[in-house]
Amino acid sequence: MQSQRQADDYDVLVKGCSHVIDEGDLKRKLARSRAEHRPLVVKVGFDPSAPDIHLGHTVLLHKMRHFQNAGHRVIFLIGDFTGLIGDPSGKKSTRPQLTRAEIEKNATTYAEQCFKVLDKDKTEIRYNSEWFLGGGKENRPPLGADGFVRLASRITVARVLERDDFQRRWNAHQPIALHELMYPLSQGYDSVALQADVELGGTDQLFNLLLGRDLMREEGMEPQVVMTVPLLVGTDGVEKMSKSLGNAIGVNEPPGDMYGKLMSISDETMWSYYLLLTDDLPGEIEEKKRSMHPMDAKKELARRIVGRFHGGEEAGRAAEEEFVRVFSKREEPARYEEIVLPASDAADPLPKLIAEAGLAPSNAEARRLIASGAVDVDDVRASDPKRAIPRTAGSEVRLRVGKRRFAKVIFRRTE
Repeated sequence: MQSQRQADDYDVLVKGCSHVIDEGDLKRKLARSRAEHRPLVVKVGFDPSAPDIHLGHTVLLHKMRHFQNAGHRVIFLIGDFTGLIGDPSGKKSTRPQLTRAEIEKNATTYAEQCFKVLDKDKTEIRYNSEWFLGGGKENRPPLGADGFVRLASRITVARVLERDDFQRRWNAHQPIALHELMYPLSQGYDSVALQADVELGGTDQLFNLLLGRDLMREEGMEPQVVMTVPLLVGTDGVEKMSKSLGNAIGVNEPPGDMYGKLMSISDETMWSYYLLLTDDLPGEIEEKKRSMHPMDAKKELARRIVGRFHGGEEAGRAAEEEFVRVFSKREEPARYEEIVLPASDAADPLPKLIAEAGLAPSNAEARRLIASGAVDVDDVRASDPKRAIPRTAGSEVRLRVGKRRFAKVIFRRTE
């Protein structure tokens, strides 16, 4: 019975992973952990590059929760130092550097939102400025210039330039800033500082995670196991989930919006969401594929995810009832989201108003939605992207943007 439970734990820990490097090391570490009653140190780094997290971020959080449930020590590492550099992973150009104030603000939001998935009592939050800049819970001395030089001596430039994104930019004669080369080195050193047994990350982080293994060997330490998870595809079913691409589902979005967006994904995308965002094992998911109609499976997925982030099963069912009422019975929503914008004596183009209200990520996307017939103004289909909307104080306009966003925009004078 004990060996079966251990096998079940292992199956859950590796579920949905793209890479486990290597499986033999992981099994040995898990066996030693059980024998010595010493939990593994599981590290995951997050650079606070944006204030909010979406379902794509939670893929890693769910994997962290699996390790928590198995009794291991999970460290949520906020890259407040590496965030100053900017992760070049997957980028075609140098990422703009954030200010210290921006990073601290985003880090606070990250720390709050992660507990929608993680067990707060079992989560250790750390900041990598602790060892790079000094201080922190262990009052460490800063690594310093001499420490950074010693660290840099461990890895060759040729090794760093093996990264796919650096290779592409090099071959395309696009600039690579010197500080970008320090990012994977800095992330790798995080594993040395924390003496990590396991590091989790997205598939785009594989090079950085493997570099951590190399640095640990160089320091005479047992190398960490590297585990990666796929990047969650957004609601468009094509690109990875990203707020800037307009295909993201935020964990703080209203239940109705979250449910509606989940119902809009393709059947193929839905099954990847089951694998990466639920605790269902692959065999259970295959059984759903065989026995459930795709629409019923999608409703179940939407209910479960809404319930997870909005207070339980009742919230999921309420969102489903509203969705059915509005979209299946073609009724108006029970309540329009109210958005207050500053009044003025001028009028603004409809796309600008939609973007300002947060109903589309950009003016260009708003124009695309209008052109596709996805926008109503006061219950009338909008077709002219140049249409001007007056912003008279006390006036209001009702907007439907896409299939899920219903808003009443109210214009008020600001003091």
